[in-house]
This record gives sequence, structure tokens and C-alpha cells, in this order.
Amino acid sequence: MVKLYDLVIKRDASLLEINPMAEDTSGRVVCMDCKINFDDNADFRQKELFELKDWSQEDHREVRATKAGLNYIGLDGSIGCLVNGAGLAMATMDIIKLHGGEPANFLDLGGGAQQNQVTEAFNILSEDSNVLAILVNIFGGIMRCDVIARGIIAAASQLDLKIPLVVRL
Repeated sequence: MVKLYDLVIKRDASLLEINPMAEDTSGRVVCMDCKINFDDNADFRQKELFELKDWSQEDHREVRATKAGLNYIGLDGSIGCLVNGAGLAMATMDIIKLHGGEPANFLDLGGGAQQNQVTEAFNILSEDSNVLAILVNIFGGIMRCDVIARGIIAAASQLDLKIPLVVRL
């Protein structure tokens, strides 16, 4: 058990699950199957581990978002969400659902996004054919709204957006 604990700490694991574990006739304990997850925020400490990730197994939109420094999770709805901060993202999705809609994604710009990241976020959202409208909900206390506005304008002109866009800055 001590070695497992040391592994979790040394490698920044957020989950280590062994199931089943067995004991052979000589008394050795053997791990038959294992699942291990690593803290994404520890990638700078665990470069060697994170280089092993098989990106082909991930949603291509999540891969694009990660490379752009964004957090994206695809969902099944029709309203694209572009927000800053996980709490605001959750609240925005709750409000959409409360009023009968379904969010198409969780896309968090964070607090220090640049114009090119906003434009890339729109590129990612516009790839989803289920997205019939985009809701931008930005809290200006942690993000410069002029940067968001310039990114939206650039994206709208580059993508020739034809779907409704609701922006709250």
C-alpha cells in the first residue's frame, strides 16, 4: 500500500483503481487490472507521462481546445456556450436547461484569454452541426471584455456565422 501511495504522490495521480487484485499460491499480490488518471494541472511536472497520451482517442474538438489553452467538453444540446470560469459555465448551462434548452458544450475561456483564443473557440463551436445558436456569457471582472469583443468580431467575419449569437459581457 505504501508503494501505491508513493506512486499517487510522485506522479500526481487523481485516481488509482485496482480491480481485481489477487493473491497467488505463493502469497504474492497481483494487480489484474488497473485504471490510473493524472491531474491535468500537473502536466508541467509530468511531461514524460503526458507525452504518452493517445490524442486519437479524444474528441477532436477537445484536442483543438486543449491546444488553444481552452477547456471544452462536448454535450448533446443545440445551444453553444462560451463562458469564462467553470462556475459561470455551470450556471449558464443550468439556466439554459431551466428554460427548456440543452447546452451543446462546456467551453471555458478562463480569465486570461487572448483574441485568437476567442476566435478559435468560435471555430470549435461552429464545427458542431447541432449548434443552432451561441450564447456568450462573460464576467468582466476576470476577463477584459474588449478582448472578447474583438475575438467575436474576428470570428464572425472569418466564419460568416449564420446562426443567432447572444452576447452578455
